[in-house]
Amino acid sequence: MASRDYVKRGASKRPAKKKPTPKRKPWRSGLLALIILSGFGYGLYTLSQDPEPPAPVVQTEKPAKAKPAKVIPPPPEEKWDYVDSLPNREVEVKAKEQVVSEIPYIMQCGAYKSAQQAEARKLDVAFQGINSQIRKKEGSSWYRVVLGPYKLKRDAERDKHKLQRAKIEPCAIWKETQ
Repeated sequence: MASRDYVKRGASKRPAKKKPTPKRKPWRSGLLALIILSGFGYGLYTLSQDPEPPAPVVQTEKPAKAKPAKVIPPPPEEKWDYVDSLPNREVEVKAKEQVVSEIPYIMQCGAYKSAQQAEARKLDVAFQGINSQIRKKEGSSWYRVVLGPYKLKRDAERDKHKLQRAKIEPCAIWKETQ
């Protein structure tokens, strides 16, 4: 079989004819811009030649005959007596007795590998007006930032919410075991 060169198959030895580029006529776009600008200028000129609008005429109204005043009816009688009875009524509220635990509550606001990190957290807590301590866990290298002891869990919760508002979290509350 004869080998053929398929790559040059479509190519001819004559150079391809270039299409003639149409000649641009720059005077057309210049003329169009001139017409638009002159129309805009003419519009501004006619607007500036408009006369001032006449001043509005204020007409005074003649006082009309006095109309009789509307009679307001008296307020309706109340069907219920709660309006009078509620301000004089007292309600007794009995609060539950607070249980004071013999085991105090503590709150931990972090455990850190380095003492510097624990000191930084203790400083953040101190800026909120709450005292804290750093305790090193025996047998390990962890430093805990601890608040308390609290007799009531409610007191610990109050401090926890104060720290949460200051974006100091997470803090956990539990009963202290020694």
